[in-house]
Amino acid sequence: MYNKKVVVTGGAGFIGSHLALTLAEKNHCTVIDDLSTGKIQNIAPALPNCSLEFVAGTVMDLQLLQRSFEGTDYVFHQAAMVSVPRSMEMPVDCALTNIIGTLNVLIAAQRNRVRKVIFASSSSVYGETPDLPKNEQARPRPQSPYAVSKLAGEHYCEVFLRSYTLPTACLRYFNVYGPRQDPSSQYAAVIPKFIRRVLNGEPPIIFGDGNQTRDFTFVKDVVHANILAAESNAVGVFNIGTGNIISINDLATIIMDLAGVRFTPVYEAERMGDIKHSLADIAKASAIGYRPRYGLRDGLNETLKYIANAAERRVAR
Repeated sequence: MYNKKVVVTGGAGFIGSHLALTLAEKNHCTVIDDLSTGKIQNIAPALPNCSLEFVAGTVMDLQLLQRSFEGTDYVFHQAAMVSVPRSMEMPVDCALTNIIGTLNVLIAAQRNRVRKVIFASSSSVYGETPDLPKNEQARPRPQSPYAVSKLAGEHYCEVFLRSYTLPTACLRYFNVYGPRQDPSSQYAAVIPKFIRRVLNGEPPIIFGDGNQTRDFTFVKDVVHANILAAESNAVGVFNIGTGNIISINDLATIIMDLAGVRFTPVYEAERMGDIKHSLADIAKASAIGYRPRYGLRDGLNETLKYIANAAERRVAR
């Protein structure tokens, strides 16, 4: 993608910042973020560059979106309440941000004749579907307010595609990880939490028996998938994963190996809303050119180094 005007909602967050910084290398990129979970330092290195613009605001503000989308080619909608546990505690807040916020993005995009909206959906929409790998034809069975909100966003994208002629693509992310994922939040994903604990000389905490399995996807592969989805003619729903599976027990072992330590994990009760098994069928995304470029060990090693370096910088201050 070159010399386009793009907007990334939630562009100061984990995935959004990786996407915004990549897009800003060759395009004019506007980041919209209320910094409720995103961090300005995630995009700070590029802010002196006139190709990256930051707008403090929320997707709940339709007028702000309409102004910000003027003349925009592509909108990458990453803003969301992204935590399953948090959505279980605050289902109304989740619905407002993830459903009404997405509807506002689509309205503003349609009114400004945006070329395409790329919506960050989630593999959580599948729930406990029995078949693996999970493909886009499977009947969704969401088990959390977060999953419901993402499925609702997909339905709105379908409506705006069919009834308002706004091209949309929905990317169902499978367990994204990588640098800048916050390990300090109580809602942090499993990989940064594991890494933070083992670097601190503490055993990883596993919810359940650890035999649950996941398809972990490196954030740079997700960035690549977003750009492919925008530039292609593809519309509809696409799984974005690796097509490879690993148990949480084995994940903990690999992270400890990379860190050069060994602990016996601490096991705690399962969390409400968590699913047992998740694996992506990526054939549909492969048809538009998507290929995962990062193996799990390579991605974990890069993430571990980032978290270790960030910890050293905090100590130095």
